[in-house]
Amino acid sequence: MDFRLFIARRYLVSPRSVTLISRITGISVVGVTLGVAALIVVLSVLNGFFNFVRDMLVSFDPHIRIVSLEEKGFPAPDSIIALSLSNEQVQSASAFVEGKAMLLHQGAGDVNKVVIVRGVDASFLTNKEGVAEATTLGSFDVGQQEGRPGIVLGRKLGERLLLSPAGGTAEASRVALLSAPAIERMYTRVLQGSPIRQFEVRGLFQLEAVFDESHAFIDIAEAQRLFSMGRNVSGIELHLNDLEDAPAVKQWLTEQVDTSRFEVLTWYDIQKPLYDVMRLEKFGASLVLLLIVIVAAFNIVGSLTMIVIEKRRDVGVLRSLGVSQTDIKKIFLSVGLLIGVVGAGCGVLLGLGIALIQQKFELVPLPNADSFLISSYPVFIDGWDVLLIGSTALILCVLASLYPAMRAAAIAPAEAIKMDG
Repeated sequence: MDFRLFIARRYLVSPRSVTLISRITGISVVGVTLGVAALIVVLSVLNGFFNFVRDMLVSFDPHIRIVSLEEKGFPAPDSIIALSLSNEQVQSASAFVEGKAMLLHQGAGDVNKVVIVRGVDASFLTNKEGVAEATTLGSFDVGQQEGRPGIVLGRKLGERLLLSPAGGTAEASRVALLSAPAIERMYTRVLQGSPIRQFEVRGLFQLEAVFDESHAFIDIAEAQRLFSMGRNVSGIELHLNDLEDAPAVKQWLTEQVDTSRFEVLTWYDIQKPLYDVMRLEKFGASLVLLLIVIVAAFNIVGSLTMIVIEKRRDVGVLRSLGVSQTDIKKIFLSVGLLIGVVGAGCGVLLGLGIALIQQKFELVPLPNADSFLISSYPVFIDGWDVLLIGSTALILCVLASLYPAMRAAAIAPAEAIKMDG
C-alpha cells in the first residue's frame, strides 16, 4: 500500500484525543451518504415519470413526423413513404390528415366541442400499439359500415358527451363533424346540400386526459373530404425499431427532403414544451439536493482542519524524515478521498437499494392513484445519472480537503515539534 494512503487511512479511523473530530467526520460521511442516496432516488423517480409520459405520448404520437409546411398539405405521399422505408431504422410509415373540427351531437351532454381530428389509414393503425390498443370500449374501427363511416374518440370526451359505441343490444351513438371548409361551403353553396357528415361512434380510447378530451380518429379518406384537401395529406408518420434512433433518422431525412416544403419532427420535438419542463424539473431537483452534499463537504473542511491541528507534530516528524510538502498535501487529500469513497459508495448502495425496492414492490403509492394510469411512483435507474452523482460527490469531497491539505503542507517541521514540546 502507498504510504500516503496508509497514513491517510490511519488518520481517518484511529482513536483521537478530541472525540468531537470523529463525530464531525462521521457527520460528514453520513451527509454525503444521504445526499447521494436522495439524489439517486429522486432522479430515478423523475426518470420514471419522464419515461412513463414519453411512452404514453409516443403511443399516440409517432416516433418521427414529416409534415407539410403548406396549409393544404402535399400530394403523392407514396414517394416520401418509399424514401422513409429505405432507411433500415424505419419500421413503418403511413400518411395522415389532421385538422380541427366542431363535434356535434344530439345527446344530453355538451352540444358543441372543438376537437383535433386525425385521419389515418385504418389498416396501418389497427396493427399498431397505442390508440388501437388503448381502445377500451368498442374497437378501433373507422371504416365504412352500412354506408356510414366510423369514428373513435377519447373516453373522457365520450363520457362527458354521453356517447357510447355499439355493444350488445345498444345502438352506437352518432356524431357529426363540421370543419371550417364545410362551414364555408354551407354558406356559399346552399343548393348543394348539407356538408355535415355523420359518423358512428365505434370505440373510445383511454390514454391521457388532455388527449382524451380533444382528439378523434376517422378514416384518412373521410378526413380529406372533411377538410377539402382532395388527395393531399398533412404529413407522414414514421415508427422506428428504436425510438432512441429518432435524432439520427431525423438528420438523415432532413438531408433527403426539401426543407422548404417539409419539416421533420421527432417525438421530442412534437411535445417539446412538455419534455423541456420535465427536464428542467430534473435539473432543479438535482441542484437542490446537491446542497446536501455541499453542506457535508463544508463539514469535511472543518473536520480535516481539526485533524491537521491535532496531527501537526506528526506532520513535523514526517517533514523532518524527508517527506515532501507535496506528499503531505496528498496525505490529507487522500483523507478527503476516503471520506468521499465511503460516503458516496454507501449513498449509491442505499439509493439503488431504495429505488430497486420501489421498482419491484411499488411500496410507495401515488396520492389519489385512481386519477392516474399508474398506482405508484415509477422508477427508472439511469446508469449515467448514478455515475455522475457518485463522481460529483467524490470530487466535492476531494475539493473540500484541498484547504486543510494546503495548511498541513505549510507546517514547518521545527516549529511543529517545538510547539508540541
